[in-house]
Amino acid sequence: MDKDLKVTDITEWVISATRSVGAEITSPWFYLQFGLILAAAGIAYATEAAVRAKVDVGSLAMRWPLPLRHFVRVMVSSASTAVFAILMIASRIVMYHATWPSRSYLIAVSAKLALAWLAIRLITSVIRNAFLVKVVSLSAWAIAALSIIGQLDPAIEALDGVAIEIGGLRLTPLLLLKLGALLILALWLTNIASNFAESRINRSSDLTPSIQVLLVKMIRMGLMVVAIAIALGAVGINLSALAVFTGAAGVGIGLGLQKIVANFISGLILLVDKSVKPGDLITIGDSSGRISTMKTRYISVAAGDGREFLIPNEDLVTQKVVNWTYTDKNTLVKVAFGTNYDADPRLVCKLAAEIAAAHPRATRGKTPNCILTEFAEAGMKFSLTFWLPEPDGMDNVKSDVMLSLWDAFKREGIRVPYPVRELRIRGGALPVETVVEVPGR
Repeated sequence: MDKDLKVTDITEWVISATRSVGAEITSPWFYLQFGLILAAAGIAYATEAAVRAKVDVGSLAMRWPLPLRHFVRVMVSSASTAVFAILMIASRIVMYHATWPSRSYLIAVSAKLALAWLAIRLITSVIRNAFLVKVVSLSAWAIAALSIIGQLDPAIEALDGVAIEIGGLRLTPLLLLKLGALLILALWLTNIASNFAESRINRSSDLTPSIQVLLVKMIRMGLMVVAIAIALGAVGINLSALAVFTGAAGVGIGLGLQKIVANFISGLILLVDKSVKPGDLITIGDSSGRISTMKTRYISVAAGDGREFLIPNEDLVTQKVVNWTYTDKNTLVKVAFGTNYDADPRLVCKLAAEIAAAHPRATRGKTPNCILTEFAEAGMKFSLTFWLPEPDGMDNVKSDVMLSLWDAFKREGIRVPYPVRELRIRGGALPVETVVEVPGR
C-alpha cells in the first residue's frame, strides 16, 4: 500500500511539473527571456576569449596577497560565468521594474545558477585532484540547482522512498549518495593529513628509511580506517550490520585476493625486519638495481639504464635476494685472467696488484691481492681481488682494471693464452675428388 502511494505521489509530481513547464513555454515572455539568456551567453563567451588572449593567468597579480591572488585567478579562469551572471542580474533588475516579476523568472534562475557555479568553482579550486574537483563541482551544482528551482525536498523524498533491506540495513539512493559524499570528504582530509605527516616523518634524520616508510603506511591505513568508520556512523549505518559484508569480503580474500594480501603482509615484514630498504642495491633473479621506493604491494628497483623493475613484496620474502649494501657498502671485486707459461707469475701478480691499487675508486685501506689459482692446459690462471667503497659502477671498474692489465702485459711482453688447434693426418693424403665442368651443361 505504501509503495503504491509513493508511486502515485511521484506520478502526480511529474504531471504537475509537466503542466507548469507547458504553461511557461506557451507564454511569449518565455521566448524573450530565452533570447536574453542566449545573447548573454554569447557575450560571456566572447568576453572570456578576449580576456584569455590578453591576460596571462600565470603572472597575474604576482605581488598581491595569496588569497586575493587566488581569487583573481579563479575569476579570470571563469570569466564567462562571471560576465553571464552580471548580465543576468542586470536583465533581472530591468525586467523586474518594467513588468511583473514572474515574467523574468527564468532570468532570475539563470543568475542564481551562474552565481552558484562561481561559488563552487572558488571553493573547489583548493582541491588538487582534477577528478575530485569535477565530482564535487557537479554534485554541489546539482543540489544548488534543485534548491533554486524549489525541487530539492521532493527530490530528497523520492531518493529516500526506494529502499532495499539487507540484514537489517535499509539502503536507499539518498543514503548511498550521502555516504559517497562523506567518504570523498573524509578520504580527502585523510590524504591531506597523511601527506603532512609523511613530510614531517621524511624530514626526521633520526629514523631509518624503512622505519619512515613503515610509519607512513601505518598512519595512512589508520587514518583511512577511522575516516571510513566516521563516514559510516555519520549516515547512521551500524557497523555491526555490515557483518554479512565482512564475511563475504573474507571469503573473497580467501579465494581471489591471496596474492594481494600476501604482498601486503610481506611488505610489512620487509619494513619491520629491514632486510631491504630504500637506497639498497639488490639483485633478485635477473633483476638488479637500487631500490627507489617501497609500496604496499611492490618495490621499485631502478636499474640505472632508465628501466624500473616492479618486484612484488612476496618475491623478496620467499626468494633468494642479494643485498649488496645490507650491513656494509664495501664490495669485493674479483677479476679472473690468465697468461702463458713464458710469463713470470710473481711479476704478473705484482703488476695486477699495483694496477688495482692505482684505480681512483679502490679502497685505500685494503690492499689488493692477486694469487695464482691454476696451471691450466692453455696457461696459468690468476685471480685479482680488491675492494670498492660502494658497489655502484662495479662493472666499469672491472673493465678499467682489465684494460690496464692489457696495456701492462703489452708493455712487459706478457702474452695472454688463447686456444691453438693442430690437425694431423695419418696414413697418407686424403682422397681428393676432381670435378671437371663441361661448358654448355
